[in-house]
Amino acid sequence: MPGSTNGSTRAMGALTVGGLVVVTAYTVALGSNGWLWFGWVVLGLLTLAMVVTRA
Repeated sequence: MPGSTNGSTRAMGALTVGGLVVVTAYTVALGSNGWLWFGWVVLGLLTLAMVVTRA
């Protein structure tokens, strides 16, 4: 069914958004860490790939 997502894709999206919140909070509190941002970008790309392959 077009436009629908399964549970694992929704969970991955929630993890990606939660990761963004955590990385942003860490950056504000303790300063930027390139590896955290790199990890978040990789997670975001994996989430995007899951969404695209489900469509």
